[in-house]
Amino acid sequence: MTAAALAALAVVLSGPAPALLARVPRIRSAPRGAMTLWQAVALAAVLSALGATLAAFTGTAPGDGPLERAVAAVALLVTLVVAGRLLLTGHRVGTRLRSTRRQHRELVDLLASRESGFVVVEGDAPVAYCLPGIAHQRVVISSAAVAQLPAEQLQAVLAHERAHLTARHDLVLEAFTVLHQAFPRFVSSARALGEVRLLVEVLADYAARRRYGALPLARALVALTGSPAPSSALSAGGAPSELTARVRLLTDEGSHRLLAVVLYAAALAVLVLPTVFLAYPWLASLQ
Repeated sequence: MTAAALAALAVVLSGPAPALLARVPRIRSAPRGAMTLWQAVALAAVLSALGATLAAFTGTAPGDGPLERAVAAVALLVTLVVAGRLLLTGHRVGTRLRSTRRQHRELVDLLASRESGFVVVEGDAPVAYCLPGIAHQRVVISSAAVAQLPAEQLQAVLAHERAHLTARHDLVLEAFTVLHQAFPRFVSSARALGEVRLLVEVLADYAARRRYGALPLARALVALTGSPAPSSALSAGGAPSELTARVRLLTDEGSHRLLAVVLYAAALAVLVLPTVFLAYPWLASLQ
């Protein structure tokens, strides 16, 4: 019963739940709560899938026949495959990202001129992005962006990029990238990854808005949207399809505290469910 319940929960959290969340853009108005909920759904889906197979394996008794033991063996094998695929994909994605960022950082250091807190590379297109890292972070601005953006807009863009580095949004994106690449056909990971990419930009937008206001940043985003940036970097410009949503959220000055509370509560509930299903048989055996 426990294995079946966890399996059903894993199916819901990996398919219908992400699809439903992606169709409710209203939750973006509380981006921290929305991000927490997305992370909770992804983590709970993985835990439920692993818990279901482990429950099936540990649910066998000494008197069980060959069929039950065969089912348990298959369940254990599935657990090992899922865990192994996640670990292997995580290693590959992390290694590739860090290698690409290191190479790009070395190239930037060779060609760029240093300013206070950022580096400037020559380029005809207005570009702004950051290269995350533990000890070697970079905020990169093209010479065209420096020339075209007024001082306040440029400072808002810099604040946006520094917010990415401070919050380590790259690690959040990396986790969802691993999930997407490990199980692209079996879960709604593309929807989750796309929404989380938007949310990290919104969170950085909000951080910049607190210092410089919505209007300077919105104007800078319009100037930067669609500009090329390395795939391993976090760019202020983003995709043109995201511009409308980001500008709308920037100009929304509401507190949305109730929505945030609801989202945090939903995230907690989602994480608690797999634990309850796993712990219930053990607690029942103590009675």
